[in-house]
Amino acid sequence: MPLIELREVSKLYGFGNATTLALDEISLSVERGEFVAVMGPSGCGKTTLMNLIGVLDRPTNGEYLLDNRHVARLRSSQQAKLRRDRIGFVFQAYNLLPRLTALDNVALPLAYKGIGLGRRQGKASDILEQVGLRDREYYLPRQLSGGEAQRVAIARALVNNPSILIADEPTGNLDSRDSKVVMELLADIHRRGNTIIIVTHNPELTRYANRVIYMHDGMIVGDEQTAIGNMARGARRNFFNKKGFTDDDVAAGVSALMHAMPGDKAPKSKRQGPSRRRRTKARKARS
Repeated sequence: MPLIELREVSKLYGFGNATTLALDEISLSVERGEFVAVMGPSGCGKTTLMNLIGVLDRPTNGEYLLDNRHVARLRSSQQAKLRRDRIGFVFQAYNLLPRLTALDNVALPLAYKGIGLGRRQGKASDILEQVGLRDREYYLPRQLSGGEAQRVAIARALVNNPSILIADEPTGNLDSRDSKVVMELLADIHRRGNTIIIVTHNPELTRYANRVIYMHDGMIVGDEQTAIGNMARGARRNFFNKKGFTDDDVAAGVSALMHAMPGDKAPKSKRQGPSRRRRTKARKARS
């Protein structure tokens, strides 16, 4: 039985001639314990899809079942409880409250559950230790690096022990080093049994997923199973073809292609035109 199941789900925004079709009859099933990467161009519906799965929004048409429960049939209070207890969110912009310390930001979801100050701060401290930030408990968001702020956001998402973690461009504002730290943390969370769904434009991040969904114009146009550690073939082909390479180049492997990236010096050919001696002889003959 799938953990997440969408049945011909559509989402429309606006009215009349101003109507925008964000999702077009999408059907999708996600099993427990999967690590799914969702890819596609800007405006293709990725974030809308994440908002529906995370019960932040409702479909215009179709059905959404979460753990075999019809989400639309739940009362607003039940949906809020489901969202709070079952789903963790990580956003590109971190969304930390600027006047709260890292500890208080992580503890905030527990306050909404009515847990006392001492217990929630103790649990938040334990989660911060898991993400390697115990020594940053009393730092404000502005005192943290981008990678540290994102790890605090992940800790906040985990504090309620959700079974599903949704991350929308979790490395979009990070450099390559911090991106790797964040993705390794998500990989570790996945190994513990959590279901992870991330939105990304970066084909390298598909190495952490065991499934890649490709979207275009509000529709799912591809669904690829992939081995963890390998870049998804569809993501690799799409990325390198945009750089001007052929399918044969892509098949040769990423490491080989990197030597031919635009801007690199072309390898010297054994024949690059007449030699210096031959050019000298030619000038003498003309004179």
